[in-house]
Amino acid sequence: MANRANLVNLDAMITREDFAVKSSQSSPHYDKQDKISVRDFTADGLLGSLLRKPDFQRETNHWTPEQVVSLLECYVDGDLIPSVILWQSDTATFVIDGGHRLSVLRAWIEDDYGDGHLSLSYFGTELSKEQKRVASRTRQLVESKIGRWSTLQKKAKDSLAEDEKKRLHIISTRALPIQWVNGDVNKAEASFFKINTKGTPLDNIEELLLKNRHKPIAIAARAIIRSGKGHKYWSSFEDEIAEKIELSSKQLNELLFDPEIQSPIKTLDLPLGGSRGMRTAIQTLIDLCLIANRNQSGKPVKLSDTLDDIDGAATLRALQRTRSLVERVTGNSPGSLGLHPAIYFYGPSGRHSSYMFMGTMEWIAKKVANNDSDFFKKFTSVRKALEQILIEKKDLLSTIIQRHISGRRTTVHASVLEFVVKQLHDGNIPTDTDLVSIANLEGKIVVGSPATSSADFSDDVKSKVFIASAISSAQRCTICDGYLDPTKSVSYDHADDKKYGGIGNLGNCNMTHPFCNTGFKNSGGP
Repeated sequence: MANRANLVNLDAMITREDFAVKSSQSSPHYDKQDKISVRDFTADGLLGSLLRKPDFQRETNHWTPEQVVSLLECYVDGDLIPSVILWQSDTATFVIDGGHRLSVLRAWIEDDYGDGHLSLSYFGTELSKEQKRVASRTRQLVESKIGRWSTLQKKAKDSLAEDEKKRLHIISTRALPIQWVNGDVNKAEASFFKINTKGTPLDNIEELLLKNRHKPIAIAARAIIRSGKGHKYWSSFEDEIAEKIELSSKQLNELLFDPEIQSPIKTLDLPLGGSRGMRTAIQTLIDLCLIANRNQSGKPVKLSDTLDDIDGAATLRALQRTRSLVERVTGNSPGSLGLHPAIYFYGPSGRHSSYMFMGTMEWIAKKVANNDSDFFKKFTSVRKALEQILIEKKDLLSTIIQRHISGRRTTVHASVLEFVVKQLHDGNIPTDTDLVSIANLEGKIVVGSPATSSADFSDDVKSKVFIASAISSAQRCTICDGYLDPTKSVSYDHADDKKYGGIGNLGNCNMTHPFCNTGFKNSGGP
C-alpha cells in the first residue's frame, strides 16, 4: 500500500448521497448512455453533474500523484481504461465502481486535486498541510506531463505540431465505457461489495466503516476527522442535532489535532492525536470513541455492538462522552490533568505513537467509568516520578509495545502505566525487569537504538534531540512538579490563598495543571 501521507484527496469531486432514501424503485430499463467522457464534466456537460457516490462508497483518497497522472496519460494517449459501473435511480446516477477514475477526470477539468474551489467548498478551510502538499505536487506533475485542461483548450485554436494535434483529437473523441447495474437498491449495494472483493479491495478500516456506517461511533469518528465538514453522514438527522454534532466534532478535532504536526519536531506544542490526515487518524478516532463510550463492563467492544442511530441522539452522546474523556487529559476544564503529549503520546524517535496515546486514554477512561476519583489524586501525588520514568525509559516502553501483537498493544501499555503508578504510590521504584515482567516478556526484550550508517541526521534523530533538550527546561506545575503543556492546559494558582488574603499580583501567581489546582490542592491532596 502507498504511503498514506502521499495520497491525493479527490473526495469532493463527486457528491455523496444516501441512495436508499432517494430510490424506492428499480433502475429504469430504457436505453442509457453507454460512454462518459471528460466533456461530461465541463460546464456544458450534463451527466457529470448528475453523478453521485453512494454513502457506502469508500473515500476517494487512495491514489498517489503518480497514479493520477498515469490515468490521465492513458486517457489522452488513447490507452485502455476499464469500464465504469453506474446505477441509476429516479433522480441521480450513482457510481458503483470507477469513482477514482471519474474523479481524476473532473479534477483535471477543475484543476482541483484536493485544494481547489470544490475541495474548499466541501471541506471548508479544514485542509491539512499534508492534503495541500500532495495536491500541489499532483498539479505540478500533471502540468509537466500532460498540461492543464484550460491550457489544452486554448491550444485547440492554435497551429500545433502533429503529436499535439493527435493528442487533442484523442481527448476530443475519447470516452470511457459504462456498464449499468440493473435492479433495485439492494442489487446495487450487493454489486458494490462483490466488485470490491476483487481488484483493489477495501482495506480493513474502510470495510469496518462501510458495514457500520449507521452506527453512532462510526458517524462520530467520520465527523471528527473532517471537523464537521465534508460529506455529512449525519444529514438525515434533525437540524438542531446535526448542528450540535458539527460543533462538537469541530471542537474535538481542535483538541486532538491542533497544532498541525511538523517534521522534524521543533516545538513541544504537539497535537495529542498526531497527524489529522484522514488515512492515519480514522482508526485512532474509532478506537478513541469506543474507549470513551465503554461502561464498567467494557461494552461496547466493537462498532457492531451498538445499535444503528436513527435520530442522531446516540451520535451526539458518543461525541459528548469522547470530549469528556479528552478533556480529562487536556484543556482548561477543572478536571484536566494536562498531560504533556511529548511525554505520554510520542515515542523515542519523536513520532506520535497511537498505542501510547490509546493506552493512556484507555487507562484514564477505565478510571472514569469506575468512578475511581481517588486514582487521580494518587496519580498526581506520584506524577513527577512517573513522568521521569516515561522519559528515561521511553525506548524500553516502546519496545514492550512493539513485542506484542497489534491487538494487544493498547491494553499492554495501559497495564504498564497502572503498574508503575501503583508501585510508585507504594513507595517502590519499578526496575526495567519489573516493566518487562508485568508485560509478560521475560527473556524476550533487547533494548537499543537502531544502527545507522548515514552521515546525515534523519528527521527522527532531529526530533528526538529537540524533544530531549526542550523537555529538560520545560515548565513544571508548582503543585505536583509534573510537566506543563501551557499552550493547551494551564491553571493559575494563588500561592497565598485568596481566603487568607492572597492577592492577584505577579509574585503570588503560580502555573499549575487544572486538576492539581482544583481537584488536588483544594481537596487536601491524596
